[in-house]
Amino acid sequence: MSSSIRGQEHATSSWVTNYRPQLDQHFQERSPLVHVPATATSGELHYVLLTIKMKFSTKAVSRFAEKMPLQKIFARQIFDSRGNPTVEVDLVTDLGLFRAAVPSGASTGIYEALELRDNKKEHYHGKGVQTAIDNINNIITPELLKQVRWELGHVYILPELLKQVRWELGCVYILPELLKQTFEATQQEEIDDFLLKLDGTENKSKFGANAILGVSLAVCKAGGCQERCTPLQVSGGFFHLRLTCSSHIADLAKNPNIILPVPAFNVINGGSHAGNKLAMQEFMIFPSGAKSFTEAMKMGSEVYHHLMKVIKAKFGLDATSVGDEGGFAPNILNNKDALNLIVDAIEKAGYSGKIEIGMDVAASEFYRDGKYDLDFKNPNSDKSAFLSPQQLQELYLEFIKEFPMVSIEDPFDQDDWAAWSSITASTKIQIKTGAPCRSERLAKYNQILRIEEELGAKARYAGKNFRNPV
Repeated sequence: MSSSIRGQEHATSSWVTNYRPQLDQHFQERSPLVHVPATATSGELHYVLLTIKMKFSTKAVSRFAEKMPLQKIFARQIFDSRGNPTVEVDLVTDLGLFRAAVPSGASTGIYEALELRDNKKEHYHGKGVQTAIDNINNIITPELLKQVRWELGHVYILPELLKQVRWELGCVYILPELLKQTFEATQQEEIDDFLLKLDGTENKSKFGANAILGVSLAVCKAGGCQERCTPLQVSGGFFHLRLTCSSHIADLAKNPNIILPVPAFNVINGGSHAGNKLAMQEFMIFPSGAKSFTEAMKMGSEVYHHLMKVIKAKFGLDATSVGDEGGFAPNILNNKDALNLIVDAIEKAGYSGKIEIGMDVAASEFYRDGKYDLDFKNPNSDKSAFLSPQQLQELYLEFIKEFPMVSIEDPFDQDDWAAWSSITASTKIQIKTGAPCRSERLAKYNQILRIEEELGAKARYAGKNFRNPV
């Protein structure tokens, strides 16, 4: 026995001495199941675990496979690409630490899940997320981990639940009797359902969607690794978390085929994303004619830089400043002018016919008394120039006719149902309500590039069929 274990032995109570015959019996039987009395202290438990680790070889216990429960969850405040606070969550399992950051948007609809902010003007202009973080650390985490407590890398089981533990591959495993109400990372659906019920509100306003999403994302990362990584891979440090997460999500969705998406490059910013005159928020390019995600990224990058040259030549260097999402923000008022700039850049890059265009209008931002103000950033905008829903629809249909338009997101106010119904019936392109999480897209694109590399010949790019990939 090592000196460290001897030291632990002297520090424990007489209970350890009385318990030694039982330990020796277990060692002789080479059984990994050790029954520990509920009266054992955490120090005594730690001594037993160290002893088991010393006595049992990996080979002797490798045939026993149990769950890997969530060990620790901790949330903190970090900053997003806009310099605003957001939530980051760390989750620990036997396989290591898994981290997730929550994205946020500049414009959000009234029917979207509530992103909980502190609303204390003296801190971060009211955009702090300490309340959401406290909800994770003080409410969600204790509920998810109510059976087990981990400190400094050691397991401490609540006394009334302390019945059976075992050691395998250097990790403590709690036996099934204690796991009935203890979640593990592969239980994504059960954990998500638990979080939603714990919150109990329709729009996640009790804990905040940013709190719930942060925990769920971290669980997904851990679950992907647990499902698809062997202990040897983890100990060797070469498991592919990106690919395992993608495969894990495909499994959760019951879709075994991983299809790489068509990236949407937000190349011109307006609306709430920029300080220019443009009312419509995002003008995007879709390299749907590419043969692979890597080629799509090449096409997007080249068009972006050609667009900078086009804008600079037409409006000067000052016009090449960028908005919140990295798109250029020339100070133009006519939304059609933005589309013409993009088409010009696509042609100069040599990709005509291979790149399509999409828009996120965020029309609720400029909806005024039943009409739409395309000059809403001007405090003295001309009310007589406001567009009716029908007039705005005619403008969209003009865009669709003149440009390679394949998607328009949020073309009308979220409650303007008649307008939504009308435009959906009038065109076959994608009319989308609600936005995907507006995250730091470049990081996501780089991850997809790595996934494509890891998939190799199995990688499939959605391309022209991105709306219905099969």
